[in-house]
Amino acid sequence: MVLCKEYRICMPLTVEEYRIGQLYMIARHSLEQSGEGEGVEVVESYECEDPVHGKGQYTEKRIHLSSRLPYCIQAICPRVFYVTEKSWNYYPFTITEYTCSFVPKLSISIKTKYENNNGCSDNCLGLSEDELQTRLLEEVDIAFDELSNPNHYKKEEDPKFFKSEKTGRGPLIEGWRITDKPIMCSYKLVNASFEVWGLQTKVEDFIQRSIRDVLLLGHRQAFTWIDEWFGMTLEDVRAFERQKQAETNEKLKGAGDY
Repeated sequence: MVLCKEYRICMPLTVEEYRIGQLYMIARHSLEQSGEGEGVEVVESYECEDPVHGKGQYTEKRIHLSSRLPYCIQAICPRVFYVTEKSWNYYPFTITEYTCSFVPKLSISIKTKYENNNGCSDNCLGLSEDELQTRLLEEVDIAFDELSNPNHYKKEEDPKFFKSEKTGRGPLIEGWRITDKPIMCSYKLVNASFEVWGLQTKVEDFIQRSIRDVLLLGHRQAFTWIDEWFGMTLEDVRAFERQKQAETNEKLKGAGDY
């Protein structure tokens, strides 16, 4: 059975503010995490349109991460291993898919909806009755959940201690998801599938844990970097994104052939 989880991550932001903060965070984080032949390479990015969701942005990336895989997968993957990420951003609704040509039985899909509430929507992603029965629901607290990798912890990125100079928001205290305004929630439905006998459960569990770690760290950074992006327009952050994408691609190419 494919492991399916719905994560709910609240933020002390509005949905429109998070649109800017998320783009800024992803661009900066991708550059910082790239080096020694590993990281995120942007293949293409352009405007797209969907009959239901309207205009959006399509982006395809290659994520080079051989050394970050579980050892059971590293053993069968070539050094040039990468995962392809395809995303359709019809904000406030997005679809992201991950595949790997070398491991065709590996697939991950993420559907996301952003709403201005504290995670109280029962089914904003429109799941069927069967999906509602089988999904696992998990709330992620950006202030009080701990990062699994202590090397990723920085006090200046800890919402329990951070206070924004531009907005006055923070630090976040116990019960902040009930008391703080503004408040929004990222609803993310993650389906992870690795249909290989003997490895399926172990790898799918690893994928879900890894995704949760990425969600926790990324949402913490989007908030604690707010003074860097607050006040930017969508055009401003798209220009910043293009600049960082170019720097990231050059950083990867500088490490040699894949």
